Amino acid sequence: MTGTSTIGVIAIFVVDFLSLVYVSHLHQIDLTAAVGFATQVLFYPVSINIGLTIGVTALVARALGAGDRDRARRLAASGLILSCLFSAVVASVVLIYSRQILSGLGAVGPLRDVAERFLEITLPANVAFAAGMVLSGILRAVGDARRAMYVTLAGGIVTGIIDPILIFGLHFGVYGAAISTVVSRLVFLGVGYWGAVRVHNLVGRPSVGALLDDLRPVMNIALPAMATNLATPVANSYVLHVFAKFGQAAIAATTVTDRVVPVAFGVIFALTGAVGPILGQNLGAGLLDRVRRTLTTSFVMTAVYVLSVWFILWVCSSLIASLFDATAEARTYIEFFCTFGVSAWLFIGFLFVANASFNNLGYPILSLVFNWGRASLGTIPFVTIGAAYGGVEGGQLGIAFGAAIFGLSALATAYGVSGRLAKRHALP
Repeated sequence: MTGTSTIGVIAIFVVDFLSLVYVSHLHQIDLTAAVGFATQVLFYPVSINIGLTIGVTALVARALGAGDRDRARRLAASGLILSCLFSAVVASVVLIYSRQILSGLGAVGPLRDVAERFLEITLPANVAFAAGMVLSGILRAVGDARRAMYVTLAGGIVTGIIDPILIFGLHFGVYGAAISTVVSRLVFLGVGYWGAVRVHNLVGRPSVGALLDDLRPVMNIALPAMATNLATPVANSYVLHVFAKFGQAAIAATTVTDRVVPVAFGVIFALTGAVGPILGQNLGAGLLDRVRRTLTTSFVMTAVYVLSVWFILWVCSSLIASLFDATAEARTYIEFFCTFGVSAWLFIGFLFVANASFNNLGYPILSLVFNWGRASLGTIPFVTIGAAYGGVEGGQLGIAFGAAIFGLSALATAYGVSGRLAKRHALP
């Protein structure tokens, strides 16, 4: 499940990575910074989409694990409609207030204007993106990891082809990257529909009655998951706001590292998406010993993978800075991140796996508490103090310290939850 999901996830992240490489070779650091601000704003609707996907995937997986395919089809249909409605509202709100949001992040003047136009192009496609993500989640819930991979892989391949054509061939510049983002999200929807509806027939006919009946169970998981996922962009927004005070080089370096991280740790993102349906199906089947084994395997895999990638990033730090045509100041920040700042991802990985277990084992409020704990108490004081005394590098170390506290606490709590469920299951 994780292997196939990794291919699809990294395909998208690699395309985003290459898009920024293309934009950086327009040799205008303000354009790189503008894409960074726009991307940060886009994290908010995407986080809502992820929360909805978690809710629908968890319920469909449980229904399938319990052998109730009809209920799984009904939940899939209701979840798809709800995702479209929520994503449309969220995209509209963000689009209306995009200028104010960008100003709050620290974007000013022409840089803000470029970021605002980037958002005007990409935000309307959020509905298609949300629907495609839910359809991919439904495919993971039924265990069809290969077709779930096709959803994101197809979008990544198409975008990878048209990105340089739009940016350089047709001279659309930074807006070519925005247009290619829209195209990829439409491809997501088409491929997801083919797999979930045409191949597996896992989406029933939607109805108002079923939608009202399923609204509460879907939202019981989706709302805490949405709130949980919003913690990350909020924390990142604060970090960007603090780093923006150190100039465009700091913003550009942060934008680069934000693109490097998903590519480097795509396996962790894929693991947390893949482990959810596995936990959900085993919980639905009452196999609590497998739940605990799944947790242990996931945490060990996270540690081994992050430590391996950390070494690779340290060795390649100078090459990464050169790839993005970084200025001398930006290069310093990028190389420091690859050497020390990336350590935060060992603990963020633990937190992600723990959150996936909380969402799928019936304790979504715990993922909400831990994610917002890291976003607030684990980020604001550490980044503020670190940046005050050590600049951008100090802020990066502050992120790592805060992540360590909450990541290790979430790991211990995940085992506590699995033990509690095992005792409850043994009582009858």
